[in-house]
Amino acid sequence: MIHTRLPNLGAARRVPGFDLLLAGLALAVGAFGVLMVYSATRPELSTGGDPHYYLKRQALFVALGLVVMLGVSRIDYRRLEQLATPAYVLSILALLAVRTPIGSNALGSQRWFNFHFIQVQPSEFTVLAMILAIATYCERRPDGLSMRDVWRLLLMAGLPILLVYLQPDLGTAIIMVVVLMVMLAIAGVPPRFLFLMTVVAVGVALLAIVLGVLQHYQVLRLTSFLQQKSYQTNESKIAIGAGGLWGSGLFQGISTHGYVPEQQTDFIFSVVGSQLGFIGASGLIVALGAISARMLRASMLAKDHLGRLLAVGIFTFFAFSCFQNVGMIMGIMPVTGIPLPLVSYGGSAAVCFFLAAGIVLSVTRRRTGRTT
Repeated sequence: MIHTRLPNLGAARRVPGFDLLLAGLALAVGAFGVLMVYSATRPELSTGGDPHYYLKRQALFVALGLVVMLGVSRIDYRRLEQLATPAYVLSILALLAVRTPIGSNALGSQRWFNFHFIQVQPSEFTVLAMILAIATYCERRPDGLSMRDVWRLLLMAGLPILLVYLQPDLGTAIIMVVVLMVMLAIAGVPPRFLFLMTVVAVGVALLAIVLGVLQHYQVLRLTSFLQQKSYQTNESKIAIGAGGLWGSGLFQGISTHGYVPEQQTDFIFSVVGSQLGFIGASGLIVALGAISARMLRASMLAKDHLGRLLAVGIFTFFAFSCFQNVGMIMGIMPVTGIPLPLVSYGGSAAVCFFLAAGIVLSVTRRRTGRTT
């Protein structure tokens, strides 16, 4: 049996460079997410079953994520360099295995391993494995990247991106592409080459639509976004609009009637807007923005190239996930099934984003050169 000892927060406070604000914000948003998940699912279970089912599970996920975050923050992030290749290989094997009969299919996608108590989505952790692999590769080339190195990085990242897309999980694949582009820019790849890559990527996407490579429902999501005809988005906007400035109150309002499908997962922000209004929704956006800002700050203050790339990759992963999730609910981004970090219901996403925050905390606490 593995015993996990919760790191002492008081000890963490005394460590020079430990970003207590980042850790505190992550915990606060996670706890807020538990409350909103309960608020979103309480009406659904009121007619039978355990009304605290989702509450207890999400609280456990956040508690586990907190242990992971604080535990990882105590590890020197430079030791993670040794795990880059095993983590990358393991993520590829997991993405291949999830498409076999041992994987679990839901809503037309085969993305999960079902362990009865919890479903594990390997694509969430694959993003972190890709970030670690790219950062390690660039760190080991102190003289800069050659064009051969750039092509190798594109192939290295392209394989997991392709496997994630084939699940199909277009949303996560798009996030991985954005993370790759930002990390390559920070690694020193010339802007003209990045621009060329962007043009090629857009061209490939348009060609995929024309040739019918994209799944039919993915094309419908894109076209419905352009025409503002997405049912889920429209219902979300109605729920948020009904909240007004101050909201209908916790456990009150239109969101308690189940008009928005999957409102405890991808559409949790509509519950916040409906029950807590513009003030509550804006407060959540500010908190998520503050977490993103602390991650970006960590990348700018990192003592070496490895720490800088790790922090900026995780910042992009977190910030773009927030933008994509809130954007699809507001109707300015297509619906792609991306959870709202630290808020949406789900064990894989909760642990993954807390793990990501732990890596950034490790970078910040060692920017002075002291290791513990």
